[in-house]
Amino acid sequence: MSKRKLNRRQQWRITKIQQEREARARKREENLEQAAEEGDLGPEQTGMVIANYGSQVLVESAADSTLRQRCHIRANIDTLVTGDKVAWRPAVGESTGGLGVVGARLPRHSELQRPDRYGDMKTVAANIDRILIVIAPYPEPFANAIDRYLVAAEATGIQPLLLLNKIDLIDDSNRAHLEALLGPYPALGYPVLKLSTKTGEGLDGLLETLAQGTSVFVGQSGVGKSSLINGLLPSADARTGALSEATGKGTHTTTAAELFHLPSGGDLIDSPGIREFGIWHMSEQELLEGYVEFRPFIGHCRFRDCRHQGEPGCAILEAQARGDISQRRMESFLHLRNSLESD
Repeated sequence: MSKRKLNRRQQWRITKIQQEREARARKREENLEQAAEEGDLGPEQTGMVIANYGSQVLVESAADSTLRQRCHIRANIDTLVTGDKVAWRPAVGESTGGLGVVGARLPRHSELQRPDRYGDMKTVAANIDRILIVIAPYPEPFANAIDRYLVAAEATGIQPLLLLNKIDLIDDSNRAHLEALLGPYPALGYPVLKLSTKTGEGLDGLLETLAQGTSVFVGQSGVGKSSLINGLLPSADARTGALSEATGKGTHTTTAAELFHLPSGGDLIDSPGIREFGIWHMSEQELLEGYVEFRPFIGHCRFRDCRHQGEPGCAILEAQARGDISQRRMESFLHLRNSLESD
């Protein structure tokens, strides 16, 4: 389908809007330069973005966690997200309205991305060390759903772990199913943590895991992600309110994601948009590579367009016949590939 042509007035309007935006950006940069010259900005230091407000971000000082300021972002900086490490200068005078200035984004070691409504990949959080995939006895978990999250996590290059929540709901009617479902994953390199926020069982092990680095929770609705996060961060709402009061911006401002420091150590980035992410944007090759036990055999099939469904010389099927790939995971791959093709 060819793109609709713009008439002259529409083209003029778009150009005018762009010119106005550029003029505002130049004015903002001039004001920031003036503030620096007048001594209203402190010395440059490193910090971390702990919340994102679109055109501004909330930065926490790396040297002093009690120093947090909303900041302008220099025009030449790529988009910032929660978890980004930055070079910034805090406000020490009034000419910037009490807002600091982010001058540079430091290198990222990982990115969590989701497709936007146009299908383009958009980074929603940075410098994450692990993704915890939360499941529960109810709603009943299925291998295909778990593998969908594992494949999506593998595509990010961030370590995934499985977290079985609500273990207080396990009884004789579902125990065997859950054990059979989760049994194969540790051998594939996916540890399984078990927890009940109701009884507290397994909480110490989870806190020990979370104490190392920065984590996010993902999983389908109803598995207890919100209750889990609220249990780990009982003062999150109070902290958010205090920050909003300190910056004078109000609690209604929407953030893409927010980073919280866990009382027992480690950080947690939370956002409803992060808690659910999928594979609909992936190619078949990326899907294949998302199954870790498939990787040694990828590219070794006799035919380059092998579909791994009965073709002679299929390295994936030969690996399955030897027991290197389980039938369940093979069926899971075929199911997810079919769902991608349907999408």
